[in-house]
Amino acid sequence: MNKRWLEAYPPGVPSEIDPDQYQSLVELLEASFERNSAHPAFANFGAVVTFADVERQSRDFAAFLQSLSSLQHGDRVAVMMPNLLQYPIAVFGILRAGLVVVNVNPLYTARELKHQLHDSGAKALIVLENFASTAAKALDGAQVETVIVTRLGDHLPPLKRVLTNFVVKFIKRMVPNWRIDGTVDYRDALEAGRSASREPVTIRSSDMAFLQYTGGTTGVAKGAVLTHRNMVSNVLQSAAWTRPVIDGPGDLIVTPLPLYHIFSLTVNLFNFVELGAKNLLITNPRDIRGFVKEIKNSRFSFITGVNTLFVALLQHREFAQVDFSRLKGAMGGGMAVQRAVSDDWEAVTGMPIIQGYGLTEASPVICGNPLTATEFNGSVGLPFPSTEVAIFDENANELACNEIGEICVRGPQVMQGYWQRPEDTGKTMFGDGWLRTGDVGRMDEQGFVYIEDRLKDLIIVSGFNVYPSEIEDVAVSHPGVLEAAAIGVPDERTGEAVKLFVVRKDPSLTAEQLERFCRENLTAYKIPDHIEFRDELPKSNVGKVLKRELRDG
Repeated sequence: MNKRWLEAYPPGVPSEIDPDQYQSLVELLEASFERNSAHPAFANFGAVVTFADVERQSRDFAAFLQSLSSLQHGDRVAVMMPNLLQYPIAVFGILRAGLVVVNVNPLYTARELKHQLHDSGAKALIVLENFASTAAKALDGAQVETVIVTRLGDHLPPLKRVLTNFVVKFIKRMVPNWRIDGTVDYRDALEAGRSASREPVTIRSSDMAFLQYTGGTTGVAKGAVLTHRNMVSNVLQSAAWTRPVIDGPGDLIVTPLPLYHIFSLTVNLFNFVELGAKNLLITNPRDIRGFVKEIKNSRFSFITGVNTLFVALLQHREFAQVDFSRLKGAMGGGMAVQRAVSDDWEAVTGMPIIQGYGLTEASPVICGNPLTATEFNGSVGLPFPSTEVAIFDENANELACNEIGEICVRGPQVMQGYWQRPEDTGKTMFGDGWLRTGDVGRMDEQGFVYIEDRLKDLIIVSGFNVYPSEIEDVAVSHPGVLEAAAIGVPDERTGEAVKLFVVRKDPSLTAEQLERFCRENLTAYKIPDHIEFRDELPKSNVGKVLKRELRDG
């Protein structure tokens, strides 16, 4: 393969990384803990922990998990929380105990959580108390034997911790009533682990590190099997791409995207741990006022986000007062960055937004624009080191420069397959390790990749994947609905919004009633913003709903 993109690499970025430099993510983490022990690693709600603190506390958590007779090497542990100091400590502890992390969106409904717990076979769950009521409704029939509950202020200094947890629960009433028998308090787990010994575990590079769930055209969330080698590879690829710009210790990274999302997990969490930078965790980025206040005087070096988040920041009247004197880069992922947004961002901060591209099945990063770029070019960048990208036609023939086809990728970061779904794996992977992305695009003469369209009916709302058939399945479960079809429509705020076309079974059914039903069964970003009733849906001669006609109509 002609890797023409290598000539466009910025100085200092290697063409290849060594995916076997570390045997596991645990080796990578522990090497960073040792190199950077005295440096600050994470900050959240005014509290700061060093790499040495994270090493000690994640060791304690690992020792506690190993003390549970219900957990054996390779078992899955679900993590359901937003960006808090507890997140890296729990995730690192799970990995150091020889277990597998199953990330869970804390905004999931009980129906969505139940599927993920059942499908993954998770034996334990760590959940923020704010979402424990959802967990309580989803545990029936699951294999979960241990539930660890943490509270928002658990890593704050004693007085602030007590006050924060009291206000959250009793003043702001952010914790719905819940009951789960036999739960373990997170702080008690750390205390128990402190006096226990962590048994050394042998982790092979081929062992699963993350069972990371993603959707599909079927609408059923599937677990992508990401091994330690997959994740180590993508972390080293990301670090090689970032290192020419980020020095490491002394740099502050702003992390507003949820760490349970694969982009933030790899690029923000593990990449910057490898580089030794300090990570400022933003727990609620939707609180733009609080977000701007948090970063106003932080003199941060780097920020990641999605297009809609950059828009929201730019629209806040105090954002222009933020100190950008040390800003070295801003990277957008999860959804397309609009040129106008990058231009506005550059006008305020002095830096354009750099686009990257990836998907869960590739751990996730495939391409990125050089962080040294001085202007927005509309592409999603160049293939990362040790990554091959090619454009194929429907017969798996490689296409020439600038010809449009399906973007496919091969590299050490590509998943092993979907958890217990060999048929879906076979449809997604082909040849000698090639992965179909489902995106249609082209590659130019220099090797820059451009996305032209999506092969699938995927809807992207604020960077999150929404799968039409899941929305449709929920809608038609309403007794008043006969048929339903969901599509994505442009939205200035979220990039795309869900529009649902419905054929009623009950003529008295209203859009408000159906929206309320969807709200009970779907995460907020999946709820249809538009509901249109029709007498019938357009169909092909074999009965398939013609969504193109719905889009065009």
